[in-house]
Amino acid sequence: MIDPRKEFMAQLRRYQMGSISRRHFLGVTGLGTAMAVMGAAMPGLLPRKAYAGNIGDKVSLATWPNYHDPKNFEKFKELTGADVEVSVFGSNEEFLAKLQAGGTGWDVFVPTNYTVSTHADLGLIEPLDLSKIPNYDIAAQDAKLIGEGTVKGTVYGAAKDWGTTGFAVNTAKVKENPTTWKEFWDLTRGAYSGRVTVHDYQLTTIGNALKYYGYSFNSNDEKELADAEKLLLEAKPHLFAITSDYQPAFRNGDAWLGICWTGDGKQLHRDIPEIVYVLGKEGGEVWTDFYAVPKSAPNREGGYALINFLLDPTVNATEVQFHGQPSTDSRTNKLLPAEMLNDPIMYPAADLLSALEFGSAATFTNPARAEILARFKAA
Repeated sequence: MIDPRKEFMAQLRRYQMGSISRRHFLGVTGLGTAMAVMGAAMPGLLPRKAYAGNIGDKVSLATWPNYHDPKNFEKFKELTGADVEVSVFGSNEEFLAKLQAGGTGWDVFVPTNYTVSTHADLGLIEPLDLSKIPNYDIAAQDAKLIGEGTVKGTVYGAAKDWGTTGFAVNTAKVKENPTTWKEFWDLTRGAYSGRVTVHDYQLTTIGNALKYYGYSFNSNDEKELADAEKLLLEAKPHLFAITSDYQPAFRNGDAWLGICWTGDGKQLHRDIPEIVYVLGKEGGEVWTDFYAVPKSAPNREGGYALINFLLDPTVNATEVQFHGQPSTDSRTNKLLPAEMLNDPIMYPAADLLSALEFGSAATFTNPARAEILARFKAA
């Protein structure tokens, strides 16, 4: 005979992992008339107060490639009736330019740590109303990773996740074992010409060219930037692509080597084990991404509802398992499988992690670096 308690827990787990819908869960467990009771016992099952109001039929999210589990957007629609309209961008410069131009239609977007202060100073984002994001428990976050979401004592960003910037290597094609940015750029201009991708993003592409010489990832020194530009111009004819959406090129075999973020490295290695993720021994970037609300948001309440939903620890855990970026939230981490928490792609060795730098606002807004990237792309 089936134990109803065990069957209920099995169905609940299936619901939490997204393999069945809320409607199916309520139907098979016979909870249709007892939703209020179950909601009090397990508030994650039912719409929270932030979801319950009228948020319209659409919420607009501007984000990065390969960065969310589509099943969670389906769950959000079940809970609220609102579709999530997703726009994908490849650099923080794009986010900033679109917001400055006005009329984006975004209700939420995902800026990186060093850009939050710039958006706040320019009046492009609003201080977060934390009462509308009860799932964002600052006490549960890693304090080392979320500091730049607060500007002059005011919270403008709710931390989404964090990660690093390294490079992906298809070991079935690349017979060397590169472990440094010097080797990366030398192989780009040598044995693997035509098989390399770099980001369409000045911070990481210029930053990791600077690492070739042992300079700071954030350097704004005129001579050091000139050295980085020389290297980039030499590398340009050897590149397969300049793109921040590089997974397709790795998956179809066109790219064998490329600058890569943590989550893409995790996803590629999960699906194609011969593709490995490497942090250059000279250092590079560590970063945190945040959810932020533009002042121009047409559906502010919907934006807050979406942020709150995605930061529910149970939902967030499914996000992490999809995209492979580690969470800043200790509650989410408790729900992750041990193999993820012990994964060196997501959690690098201390000696590699200690060599990394957070990007800086001065690096992000330096016009000289923007001009270098423009010349590099036009060459």
